Amino acid sequence: MTQQRQTALEAINIVKNFGSLNVLRGVSISLFRGEITAVVGDNGAGKSTFMKVLCGEHIPDQGQLCINGKEVRLRSTQDAQHYGIETVYQDLALAPDLSVAENVFLGRELKAPGWRGVLGMLDRKSMLDSTTDTLSELGVKLKTYRATAQSLSGGQRQGVAIARAIKWARHAILLDEPTAALGSRQRDMVYQAIRVAAGRNLAVLLISHDLPQVLEIADRIVVMRQGVAIANLTPSQVTVRDIVDVMLGAKESTI
Repeated sequence: MTQQRQTALEAINIVKNFGSLNVLRGVSISLFRGEITAVVGDNGAGKSTFMKVLCGEHIPDQGQLCINGKEVRLRSTQDAQHYGIETVYQDLALAPDLSVAENVFLGRELKAPGWRGVLGMLDRKSMLDSTTDTLSELGVKLKTYRATAQSLSGGQRQGVAIARAIKWARHAILLDEPTAALGSRQRDMVYQAIRVAAGRNLAVLLISHDLPQVLEIADRIVVMRQGVAIANLTPSQVTVRDIVDVMLGAKESTI
């Protein structure tokens, strides 16, 4: 008996305009628990705008967002976090002078027990231990977990950002070009971390231009063109050439 897929996050007929510019024109995409959904398309296709709607950065002009089948209204990134949606941006949003653990717990710091917590002191050991466990699971190796974010390599910083998202997400993780400007070894580490996120029964949305890697890591590929989701592809059944043809309109869409 085939196990039924569980929808974590669903966008239904999302419309977003900026003045007279129609950026999203009725986008409907479902994200399923334990699956990696890659969204691909040319520059200007609406991918990043769509992700910003899902994470509460942009409020849609029309359409619905549902989490676990219930409609929600996201009016800020804090709303999205409240509902268990975490985002890894291209700029990573890490504080360069803070330690790895302090970045993972940024805004969610653990208070020390007893009177020390009353005085505002932090439980730094618990934060460090929890961060170490999460990064070890993701395969992110650091010389010291007390290092500041600015002392890390690009791949390590990306790993810390993903670790933070995994730590706090309950339903979905959204990633915008997480391997841009990384070397091959660093890309492999990041993709391993993304697999771990899906393995935790989270829905993963991956925006990427790296089509060969998308074919390897994604469970499903959604192609966007001119603000519309035009195709829903199974990686094992298509090639990079097929994806490019759909993106450019040279091949019929299959959504």
